[in-house]
Formats: sequence, structure tokens, C-alpha cells
Amino acid sequence: MLKNKSILITGGTGTLGQALTKSILESYPEVRRVIIYSRDEQKQFQMAQSYPKDRFPQIRFFIGDVRDLERLTRALDDVDCVIHAAAMKHVPIAEYNPDECVKTNIGGAENVIKACLACNVSRVVALSTDKACAPINLYGATKLTSDKLFIAANNIVGKRDLRFSVVRYGNVMGSNGSVIPYFLKQRSSGVLHITDPNMTRFNIPIEGGVDMVLHALEHARGGELFVPRIPSYRITDLAEAIGPECEKPVIGIRPGEKIHEEMITASDSFSTYQIGKYYVILPTDFRNKEAYLKEVGAEAVEAGFTYNSASNEEFLSVEEIRELIQQHVDPDFTV
Repeated sequence: MLKNKSILITGGTGTLGQALTKSILESYPEVRRVIIYSRDEQKQFQMAQSYPKDRFPQIRFFIGDVRDLERLTRALDDVDCVIHAAAMKHVPIAEYNPDECVKTNIGGAENVIKACLACNVSRVVALSTDKACAPINLYGATKLTSDKLFIAANNIVGKRDLRFSVVRYGNVMGSNGSVIPYFLKQRSSGVLHITDPNMTRFNIPIEGGVDMVLHALEHARGGELFVPRIPSYRITDLAEAIGPECEKPVIGIRPGEKIHEEMITASDSFSTYQIGKYYVILPTDFRNKEAYLKEVGAEAVEAGFTYNSASNEEFLSVEEIRELIQQHVDPDFTV
């Protein structure tokens, strides 16, 4: 899939960006270039220590901001594939700095699309979030807008061999700013702060997120929004798994925070299909839809179907959560 290809990852120094880089270099040793595009020079410097030039001649580090169309266009010269992972994602910070969130998440998405159209890129996968589904906070609203921009971009590709698709998932285990590393750090104090005891979250390991992006990169026809079929956990079970002896005071939800995550709404159900281990939401104007559905063996979900972390069919137990933390986040984790 990526043999002799050049791939650029916006936000490449983030948790998923680094995991994607590692996976691509291991699975596709004949990749021509992997370009890490981000605005944080310190993170680039730190990441570069793991990829010395004599061992990894394919990798490039490119300082740049998705807000800067000229710089982004230069970085995309002779690039085949783009994974758009750059975003301003912290909900409370976005609520306090709304204009900055809009500039990065919406303006940045527009710039990625414009630059890809101008530079003859062939495949683009944009990362979304559960918060873009029925959003109640600014971050979710900007990511929903970003999703719509990338899906609609397929209408303006003309005769180019260019496909835009989106992947949407919930919390990635151990990602920067997420609850698991927060609880792991907090438990030494003997207190784990619970925002709401009824809270639930979807759970996907970083490897699952990487696999999903690469699946979309290889198989998307253009216009799909992929959603993984993954388990949920209760925040109280997560706290018990990490700090069974800790106090667990309830402090209330943060600005813009949801009690439960949702990735597919009832309104989405009329254009949602199950394909293997993923759900796929298709736009109403998806090209050759019936032939596509038959070819991939898609099954339509029931009208009114929703995909919510509270009503999910599969929940992780306390022990399963502990095993996953040891496997995917901290090998030395014990209770």
C-alpha cells in the first residue's frame, strides 16, 4: 500500500502521530518518506532522537502549522498520502479560547484540503472524535465542521485521483490529556477525582486507532466516515482498576463535557452500514453506492440505531481494564 509512497502526518508528534510513524516504518520498510508536520519544535526534537538519520533515512521533520497554507503547501510537495491528526483538542481550553480552536480545527482543515488539491495528493484520512457527534462543546462543533469539510471535498476533486475520508473514535488508551494517564499520575496522592459516577467512555487501544487509519487509507473510496466497533467502560470501574484503595470524590463535570460518548446518532442510522469490525457512515451522494455496498458485504443498521457508550453491548470489567493498561499503556502497572 505504501511502497515507494511519501506520506505526511499533520500533528505527527502527538500520541497517534507517533504510533502511526512507528507502525508505518515497521510495516512498510519500503515507504519513500514519512514527513512529521507539527508546530512544536521541542516535541520534534525529542521524537527525532528515536529516529536517527543513519537508520531511518525516510523520515523528515517539518516545522509548520496547519493554519499556514503556504507552509503546508510547501510541505506537501511530492506527497502521496496525508493523515490529518493536528487539532486543538482539550475541551476546557477550547471553551476558553474559542477563536483559537476555530482557526486550528476549521481553518486548518480547509488549508489541508486546499493544499492537497493543489499538490496532487491521492489519499487523505482526517481524524475525528466522538465529540463531533451531536456536539455540545466547541471542540466537538469544530470537529464536526471539519468532518463535513473533508467529506464534501470529494465533490471538488474533479478528475484527480484523490479520495478524502474520515475516521471517528473515542478515547485512545494512554493518549496525551486522556483520563487513564491522568488517573495513573493522580493515584500516588491517594485521591482520584471522579467528575460524574454515571460517566461512560468508549475505549480503543492505540494500535486499534492506527489500524483504523491505515484501513481507511487503503480501502476508502472517498466520502466514508469510519467508526470502530469497540467496548465501553464505566469511569467508576476505571477508577477501581487503577486505584482501588484511593478516595474517589465526585467533583462535577468540566465545561463542555459529556456524561456519555456517542459516535452514531439516530439521524445517522439511515446512512450507516456495518462492514466487518467497523461502522461506515456514507454521504447521501456517495458514488456507485449500491455496487459498493454489495462489493464490501455491507449490512444496513436498523432505522433509529444509535452507538452510545452507555447503551453499548460490550463493557470492560475492572480486571480487563487492568490487563489493557498493562498491555497498552504501562507494562509496569500493578495494583
